[in-house]
Order: sequence, then C-alpha cells, then structure tokens
Amino acid sequence: MDNRTNDLLNRQINIEFYSAYLYLAMSTYFSEINMDGFAKFMKKQAKEELEHAQKIYDYLLLRDKKITYQRIEAPDTDWISALDVLDDAIEHEKTVSAKINELYRVAKETDDYATMNFLDWFVEEQLEEEEKFRILREKIKAFDECSCTLEAMDRELNKE
Repeated sequence: MDNRTNDLLNRQINIEFYSAYLYLAMSTYFSEINMDGFAKFMKKQAKEELEHAQKIYDYLLLRDKKITYQRIEAPDTDWISALDVLDDAIEHEKTVSAKINELYRVAKETDDYATMNFLDWFVEEQLEEEEKFRILREKIKAFDECSCTLEAMDRELNKE
C-alpha cells in the first residue's frame, strides 16, 4: 500500500467517525421533537458508522500501516423538519460515496488489489445507505409531512 492510499484510508476513518457524530446529532434532533422511532433509526446509523471506522482501522493494522488521528468536526444541527434532516443525510452519504470512490480509484491506480477487494464492501454499502435514506425521505415527501403519516412512520421505525 502506498502512502497516499494509507492517508486516504486514515481520512476515511475520520469521515466515518464524523458520520457517526452527525447521525447521533440527528438522533438527538428527533428525540427533542419526540420522534423516538426516527431517533432510534439514526442512533442505529451512528453505530453502523462506528463499525465502518473500526473495519478500516483493522484493515490498516492488518496491512501494518500507520494510523493517524484527526480532529472530528462538529456537525451543523440547524434542522427545521424531518425532511430537512433526511436531505442532509442523503447529501452526506453522497459525499461519503465520492470519498470511497476516490479511495478505490487510487488503489486501482497503484495496483493495490488487496485494498480494492477490501473497498468492494464499502462501495456496496454506500449504495445501500443512499437508498435507505432516499426511500425514507421519499416516503415523508410523498405525504407532505402530514403529522399522522410521520407518526405512523415513527412508530414503524421504533419497532425495528
């Protein structure tokens, strides 16, 4: 593994931790407006992001590469609705996908087949993440944030 790939993987660990921080903030927003199902959903997403960071961390250790630690930025939390939160989540996942794709491109350019193989899981995961948020957003949008529909969705998410 070359230094650039190592640096990008370390950056990705930071991005995954930021994602967890962002989704925890979103969970807090939903808790504050008494939407416990949405809060639970976002807390679950935060946990998944920590698992992604751990997966990359373990991979770097496996490859005997240096792990560096970077500051985790505080997320913006000025949401005004559930739709607003999900819009931000979708945009964030698109950004994460772009970073994973950049990592994959660099691994490919340097003939780092092990890292390409490792990143295949993340490429697939990002497709699923974007779709999950997009579907939830479209359900909310389709009902124009009718409070009864949001309450029903919130109850459904709380069951998972």
